[in-house]
Amino acid sequence: MLEVKDLEVFYGSIQALHRISFKINEGEIVTLIGANGAGKSTTLRTISGLVRPRSGKVVFRGTDITQVPAHTIVRMGIAQVPEGRRIFSNLTVLENLLMGAYTRNNKQEVEENLERVFKSFPRLKERIKQLAGTLSGGEQQMLAMGRSLMSRPSLLLLDEPSMGLSPIMVEEIFEIIKNINHEGTTVLLVEQNAFMALQIAHRAYVLETGRIVLEGPAKEVRDNPRVRTAYLGELAFVS
Repeated sequence: MLEVKDLEVFYGSIQALHRISFKINEGEIVTLIGANGAGKSTTLRTISGLVRPRSGKVVFRGTDITQVPAHTIVRMGIAQVPEGRRIFSNLTVLENLLMGAYTRNNKQEVEENLERVFKSFPRLKERIKQLAGTLSGGEQQMLAMGRSLMSRPSLLLLDEPSMGLSPIMVEEIFEIIKNINHEGTTVLLVEQNAFMALQIAHRAYVLETGRIVLEGPAKEVRDNPRVRTAYLGELAFVS
């Protein structure tokens, strides 16, 4: 479904990505793990058209989208849930969700998408008229995910969905990600909680200072001694 080829990204004179390459097959959950500053968010932002690479390609369903504008990439079927959620605090839950459907012109399709989102996130339906800024952190994350799903993406990019959430809410969010995937949406997950990410992913890539240093099935990556030491800590040894 998606192939990243030899991607190089710079911020001024600072090189953020060093010729990284990876692929995502349809129906998978693929996770990128790594420390802060490794280049994970930059990778997502480049795929979604918010950052332009100096060299390399991003190919989606056989089409080179490296220079395609971000709003067109959304129409093509890629949506990103940004780090920090970035909901519209002064708009209601419903208004936030409808903002996610701005690329859809068919009113019936928008209504169907809304019902699908409410099925995945029943709590949002209960708070449909509530101002988004008054939601809890976990509910705001659900809203950010629901807003992205309103465009009916075939590929969902998730940037740190568990950030700042309680352990119970983290479990709930990851269960929702699994359900979204089971319903047919391919997922690229960037997550500092490597333990949880590797529990639900099919395959994984490890980024260090802008380079992919390890890749493979999620279980193999989870069992790798280097990954256990650097990213999983004691959790890995009691799992």
